[in-house]
Amino acid sequence: MHRVGSSGNTTNNSTRPRKERRLTYVLNDANDTKHCAGINCLAVLKSTVSDGSDYLFTGSRDGKLKRWALADDAATCSATFESHVDWVNDAVLVGDSTLVSCSSDTTLKTWNALSNGVCNRTFCQHTDYVTCLAAAEKNSNIVASGGLGGEVFIWDLEAALASKCNDAMDDENSSVINGSSNSKPTTTLRSSSSNNSISMHTTPTEGYIPIAAKGHKESVYALAMNETGTLLVSGGTEKVVRLWDPRSGSKTLKLKGHTDNIRALLLDPTGRFCISGSSDSMIRLWDLGQQRCIHSYAVHTDSVWALASTPTFSHVYSGGRDFSLYMTDLQTRESVLLCTGEHPILQLALHDDSIWVASTDSSVHRWPAEGRNPQKIFQTGNSFLAGNLSFSRARVSLEGSTPVPAYKEPTLTIPGIPAIIQHEVLNSKRHVLTKDSSGSVKLWEITKGIVTEDFGKVSLEEKKEELFEMVSIPAWFTVDTRLGSLSVHLDTPQCFSAEMYSADLSILGKPEDDKVNLARETLKGLFAQWLIKQRQIMGSPASANGDLKDIATKSHAHSGVEVDGSSENDAMVFPPFEFSVISPPSIVTEGTNGVPWRKKMTDLDGTEDEKDLPLWCLECVLNNRLPPRENTKCSFFLHPCDGSTAQILTQGKLSAPRILRIHKVVNYIIEKMVLDKPLDNGNADGNVALGLTGSQLQHQTIREGPTRSGSKSWQKIRPSIEILCNNQIVSPEMSLASAKTYIWKRQDDLVLNYRVVQGR
Repeated sequence: MHRVGSSGNTTNNSTRPRKERRLTYVLNDANDTKHCAGINCLAVLKSTVSDGSDYLFTGSRDGKLKRWALADDAATCSATFESHVDWVNDAVLVGDSTLVSCSSDTTLKTWNALSNGVCNRTFCQHTDYVTCLAAAEKNSNIVASGGLGGEVFIWDLEAALASKCNDAMDDENSSVINGSSNSKPTTTLRSSSSNNSISMHTTPTEGYIPIAAKGHKESVYALAMNETGTLLVSGGTEKVVRLWDPRSGSKTLKLKGHTDNIRALLLDPTGRFCISGSSDSMIRLWDLGQQRCIHSYAVHTDSVWALASTPTFSHVYSGGRDFSLYMTDLQTRESVLLCTGEHPILQLALHDDSIWVASTDSSVHRWPAEGRNPQKIFQTGNSFLAGNLSFSRARVSLEGSTPVPAYKEPTLTIPGIPAIIQHEVLNSKRHVLTKDSSGSVKLWEITKGIVTEDFGKVSLEEKKEELFEMVSIPAWFTVDTRLGSLSVHLDTPQCFSAEMYSADLSILGKPEDDKVNLARETLKGLFAQWLIKQRQIMGSPASANGDLKDIATKSHAHSGVEVDGSSENDAMVFPPFEFSVISPPSIVTEGTNGVPWRKKMTDLDGTEDEKDLPLWCLECVLNNRLPPRENTKCSFFLHPCDGSTAQILTQGKLSAPRILRIHKVVNYIIEKMVLDKPLDNGNADGNVALGLTGSQLQHQTIREGPTRSGSKSWQKIRPSIEILCNNQIVSPEMSLASAKTYIWKRQDDLVLNYRVVQGR
């Protein structure tokens, strides 16, 4: 996925022309209840009623969050939260039902955790990936966020949600809070007498800007906060643990000891002790009162990426790059290997006597943890004492005396879908070959958003060679698999460069020589449901192209937008461009405020306008207008073959659409030979005296339509013509562009030769 720039970096009064917004659509799997990429974060919501269901929230590299209703032996997906346009990196639950998430799209989003997946607010303060969050358990107002830009912000959700917001679409009833406003608010602090928690209030009419904790010079990967929200710790690539006062954003302490990036942090409820996990493979316990490290635990053989603790903070669970999950007694240093998986562990979430484990795989596993009585696990006899030095566990591993896992199988698995990890765009420029993490190779038709064939576990390279076609179509889209699925990116005007004849697309009821613009028809298919809803809102099909058409027309009145006259201006979607409504693709773009958003094609409600969608997209869908396009024509020379008795029919360059078939060139030659010459110059056997007729143009154009009708003798005297390029006979069904790409193989203008074949 492309990196999305922060809205905080844009200025509304800039005179520099803004780059046209990109439109992306993400192809979803038929089973949309499962994640299709690694799981970066976990959060557990305990039921407040005795017979209620607990919920697990998962945030994935596929850009989505999901809510799972938990039972003893099952987990059911009850909601999907879709609005982020890049990896979801962390999520925390605050209060009774507020879910806060952060993403590599540089935003934070708030959701009603018990809703059907509607995003309430989007926060746009960060200028780079937002990597981590921290919340105060007993103060539902305070959330901290950290990111790759070295930025740490402390948010008061109550004040932020009450503040005045920009008018921009995100999801239903959603609004955007852009913290980069020039007018700074007056922020006041007040202490709650019940728990000494801090609440930061901002005058709503002046907007909201979070408190910035300034001091990190490099990226931040981990945050933790005590339960009242009066202490914040952070860590990252600077290899130090920093302490902050969230009330002012001021630094209070810096703890040194780790020799590599700090990737995970925990604070005990009182804020006295801190546990850190690092890429140096060490876990450290810090006494913040004494301002020093009091214990180091060498348990892992590689980076420690995830930590969780028992409610009493007596034991720590740790996982990381070595695929292993350990539990360690912080006091006795006794440690036990709970389990070993097949993927690096990214995050942990304790749930009663179990622990949920998220990894770079799309599945989530639940393992026994005995969180309420961890000593039971040590009774198995497989424990060992954690060392003090980082190489001690590595040395034990090399000597072959690795611990035996206490558990072999998880008690529950929430399965995911294998992520797409490799892709190849085929020459047809409508099909993409993919390979997923399980080794399965599939063929996707991107103009319909479906898998047309599953080849199983075969070689991607060999299958690509097998499916090779000698056709040349401009690259009208780009693809990436960053989200574990196919993301198809459309940029204007390049996306409108590819055309095909309707006959080649097997479109019935349409003249075979009609040109079909692939991007235009794809956009019609993507926005078919939106257009129906938009017309219903407008009141009638006649007025459906009203306000939005006017907006789009006025916006491009000064540009060279041209009407695509080759297709009728209607909402008809041809079969090769019909997207599934059962597994609809997701639309990804950004509003005029620079804030990205994502919605399923079927969730667009018809109210989206030029503030939400790119104007060039509206121009195309509503007005049938396409921007000026380049490279739609192919220039070439047409000469008789060397040694041929055929005379020269043309002088100078010829010009024709790139997609013109060679048999059309043959028809052009025959017209010149026969229909433009008196028939008495030849005979019924087809031996025609060749010569030039009419005025000779320096630059001529070959027509795409049917050949001219001649006399009754036309069929009798029609000569048989062969076209050659580089002394190779060219198939009549090959296009000019294909001949130039695969036979001519040069950048200069194509040269075609012709000759009469006797006796055919």
